[in-house]
Amino acid sequence: MSASSARSPGLGSSAARGAVVTVAGQGARMILQIASVIVLARFLDPHEYGLVTMVLVVVGIGEIFRDFGLSTAAVRAATVSPAQRSNLFWANTGLGVLLGIALLAAAPLLGRGYGEPDVVPIARALAVVFVLNGLLTQYRADLNRRLRFTVLAATDVSAQAVGFAVAVMLAVNGAGAWALVAQQVTQAAVLLVIVAVAAGWLPRGIARDAPMREFWHFGVNLVGSQVIGYLGNNIDSIVIGARLGAGPLGLYNRGYTLVMTPVRQVRAPSTTVAVPVLSRLVTDPPRFARFVTRGQLALAYPVMIGVAVLVGVAAPATVVLLGPAWVEVAPIIQLLAVAALFQTLAYVGYWVYLVCGLTPQLLRYSLVSTALKIALVLLGAQWGGVVGVAAGYLVASAIEWPLSLWWLARLTPFPGVALTWAALRIVTVGAVVAAAAYGGAHAGVTSDALASIAGVAAGLASFGMLALVVRPVRRDVRAVLDVARLAVARAKS
Repeated sequence: MSASSARSPGLGSSAARGAVVTVAGQGARMILQIASVIVLARFLDPHEYGLVTMVLVVVGIGEIFRDFGLSTAAVRAATVSPAQRSNLFWANTGLGVLLGIALLAAAPLLGRGYGEPDVVPIARALAVVFVLNGLLTQYRADLNRRLRFTVLAATDVSAQAVGFAVAVMLAVNGAGAWALVAQQVTQAAVLLVIVAVAAGWLPRGIARDAPMREFWHFGVNLVGSQVIGYLGNNIDSIVIGARLGAGPLGLYNRGYTLVMTPVRQVRAPSTTVAVPVLSRLVTDPPRFARFVTRGQLALAYPVMIGVAVLVGVAAPATVVLLGPAWVEVAPIIQLLAVAALFQTLAYVGYWVYLVCGLTPQLLRYSLVSTALKIALVLLGAQWGGVVGVAAGYLVASAIEWPLSLWWLARLTPFPGVALTWAALRIVTVGAVVAAAAYGGAHAGVTSDALASIAGVAAGLASFGMLALVVRPVRRDVRAVLDVARLAVARAKS
């Protein structure tokens, strides 16, 4: 038996167990996220959400520089010595402290820029998040490197649950926007404590003789593409906050959170599993291509079913979930749900960029795609306000999907044709499911709750019929179920 074949079962089992616990963890996080949106919307108004979102947009940009690509660099590296690990810890911690100080100093400028004085104390309070996240970054990366997916999933769920509980307690007692601030700080603090204990090591002093150039080179290229990508993904919130104010931004943010947060809870952990596994398969192109192709099916089909049903039932479901005061969110949800599907279809390309070390090429692609998104979002804002922004975001995501496949196929062996045909099937099935869900939700039922239930039932029934009748769809579903069964079987072995 060859060395490579000897390693395969262990790697496969680790990947399978990782997939199972990650999906379970993200399922729990998704429930908490949806519960947070539903419960807190009853106690907070759009303006309060908008104030915190104005700051979080800026914090998000800073978080990219705080990480500086060093967590991903550590995960994908063949080896990381204790000295290198400590250097990475101090680098992320130092960046976190510097960014926290910068936000403290810039808070008044941020308030004047938005024309919202209440933003200033919120920004100062959220500055501590940079420090906490800086401290926890390499602990989390180390757990990821060691494929300790169960610990990571449990940690994420625990931190989110505690943060949610604190936010609800404060919101019920009239804390307003400060309930959301406390939620962010609590999550980061709980996460830090748990991952530090689970990792089981303390940083040493800075080792000046430890080779670090590879980590910094990877990080410099990755951070550039991440900043550009972040601006592209958040240009909608930036434009709404600057041009339309906190109230419209709060409406948009609730729609965005309701759609994108659960979807990202599915996508982001897939990278946690895929990057370390693909890093070991990169020298085996056939297995690499099969993993990527099946990864797209396993990732996109569940997302497609969810967003397609949501498109159909958006109007009554918004009233049920958020209350009548948030009814204007419904068209935003529909547009962003479709955008989320296109983004998910392109997401497997991000895995390939990372594991193949193509961060300079990812930076160039990000420049092009972000310029496209900024142009379309600005055009949408000019045309139709908040709904126009969501429409521009959707069009940009739809264009970026084929662009990303073409771009990556030029750089490395990549199953672009197989991914394209599979994606077209997924989009077509999604359109049918959305139409069926819409029909069920608008079939004359007067109760919003009953209309939502009818729409969900109709959408799921239509998908079941397609899976039974249409052979390519049935083959895709079998492939997804095979991945799930294999994951469960290996997780038990």
